[in-house]
Amino acid sequence: MLTPLRPSWRRPGQNRGAGPHGPQGRPAESGHWSAGALHPRASTGHDVPMTAMSGTGAASMTFEVADPGGLLAGVRLRPDLDVPGDLDFRRVDGRWELTAARPPARRMEYLLELRFPDGSSQVGLDPANPRQVPGAFGPKSVREFPGYAAPAWLAAPAPDGASEDFEVPARALGQVVPVRTWSPAGVPDDKPLPLLVVHDGPEYDRLASLTRYLAAGTAAGWLPPLRAALLGPGRRDRWYSANQSYARALVLTVLPAVADRLATSVRVGMGTSLGGLAMLHAHCRHPGTFDALFLQSGSFFLPRFDSHEQWFPHYQRITAFVAAVTDGDLPGRPVPAALTCGTAEENLANNRAMTAALHARGYPAELHEVPDAHNYTAWRDAFHPYLTGLLARISS
Repeated sequence: MLTPLRPSWRRPGQNRGAGPHGPQGRPAESGHWSAGALHPRASTGHDVPMTAMSGTGAASMTFEVADPGGLLAGVRLRPDLDVPGDLDFRRVDGRWELTAARPPARRMEYLLELRFPDGSSQVGLDPANPRQVPGAFGPKSVREFPGYAAPAWLAAPAPDGASEDFEVPARALGQVVPVRTWSPAGVPDDKPLPLLVVHDGPEYDRLASLTRYLAAGTAAGWLPPLRAALLGPGRRDRWYSANQSYARALVLTVLPAVADRLATSVRVGMGTSLGGLAMLHAHCRHPGTFDALFLQSGSFFLPRFDSHEQWFPHYQRITAFVAAVTDGDLPGRPVPAALTCGTAEENLANNRAMTAALHARGYPAELHEVPDAHNYTAWRDAFHPYLTGLLARISS
């Protein structure tokens, strides 16, 4: 899976892997509607009916869309993970209803598609469901199933840290790489601390509260004092797809520019989807750069699992690199690696294969499978205890 989604790339209702940041395939539609307006009039001129959300049982979930005027020709659930069965609603007594099996996950992000008699359609939020989550392509409605709880650190004290924004000209890329650094308040810049180097850093912070996690953890003492370098993705699909030029720019230009500002002891590489792939690629091409890796839902494409991703422009380059790694082409100095992946996403098989390959070369690597899909909330929820444990290990 490329990211957030077909991953940069996915069509609504598909759980692909490129990521949440690239051009996403979209269904035929004439407008979007949001929960902000319960009866918006979209560009089609259709009045959008209200949705009445029913409850979620132990094994099923029910949705209703009121349509007393018969404005709709159909309604379809657009979930971000696989839900078995027919996802088209049935018309019953002036409303549309769907009862579907609960997916094997703790939560489900989704949109609704409304279809009109003239052949047009609209995709948007469930206006009767107040629960929404932000995403790289905008907000989505979410069902949280019994047993789900958001991380406790979200409510913990998180003192403001010190941050700096700057750009690093990278000749190898012909562009600048945006960087935002974060440090605990009151720590001198010349004091060496571990550095967390984060691909898609601004998105990780905005959509997964990464620096809040760091602030809460360092303030309470369950994280060691550390800093973070949040790297902007630039031309993400090109840079993060096992690109030699990007790896060279990262290691030989960007990281030295960060080190000129902040004293560093050890470095941990972090990324999700294509960003995780790119971090592993940089480690392999420039051994010794990173002392540990935290890779979430990495897009480790292999043809036997991921032939559906062939449409991605850099698929061949990715599969060639991943095949070499799974055949044992890894640096001789193993580093700790923590991987996470959702049980409901297509990247799970290739993440299992990558973890096995790392183990075979002596890497202390562990894959943590979480009951969620390919999205920033899932990645956020896995910070603790998995990133927490990795940071404790490398700083001890």
